[in-house]
Amino acid sequence: MGGLVTVGTFEESPAWAEARGRIAAVAAVAGAAGTLVEALRIRLVAVAGGVLAQVNAEVDGRRIRVQRSAAGPGDPFDRLADCLLGRIRAVSGAWAPRPWAAAQPPAPPAAPAGGRRIVRRKEPSLVWCTPEAAARTMDAMDYDIHLFTDPATETDAVVFRVGPTGYRLARTRPAGPSGRRTAPITLSPYGAPLLTEPQAVERLERAELPFLFFAHPAGGRGRVLYRRFDGHLGLITGRS
Repeated sequence: MGGLVTVGTFEESPAWAEARGRIAAVAAVAGAAGTLVEALRIRLVAVAGGVLAQVNAEVDGRRIRVQRSAAGPGDPFDRLADCLLGRIRAVSGAWAPRPWAAAQPPAPPAAPAGGRRIVRRKEPSLVWCTPEAAARTMDAMDYDIHLFTDPATETDAVVFRVGPTGYRLARTRPAGPSGRRTAPITLSPYGAPLLTEPQAVERLERAELPFLFFAHPAGGRGRVLYRRFDGHLGLITGRS
């Protein structure tokens, strides 16, 4: 196991020592079982209404992430350690869809003073992969939505967590099912709405959505607008 790196805003608090001990113990358990855990990194930051604890690592060469929010810096670590161990075990074996329990979505974070705005932009090189592979990445990284390129249609697409099966596929342009599916992924019959960034922000706010998949009118590339824990917004756009 590589060294445990910690970053955040509570470095001097007892919560950090507790976090390091519990997360390192989880990695040690995984290592004893023959799983290589590297690049282990824990992050604890203040957010509206509490703290956000996040762990990133590489398990047998595959990136994973687990994050939990809580009211105080000492609260999330039991759940975080349990979830990390479960995530390590999940990515070390054959992928199985995660259970999905329908529930009311959490209330959006309170708007910061001066209103919400896009404060972070990510431009990753989108991976060409099947929806099943995208769903596996989404689970490993603890995302609610994952942007990728669908090779069956050569269009940007997303998988996201939703009922009744737990997974749904949407593309920038509507298309029928692509080949045989091995995961319970439902298909959206609609293409992504064509929106400018201000229009996307307005729709997300008006509908109180946790995220929004849309296509920009200039070029038609898919984008994901999402809510951050600090109440502001983030935007993911595939690198051209």
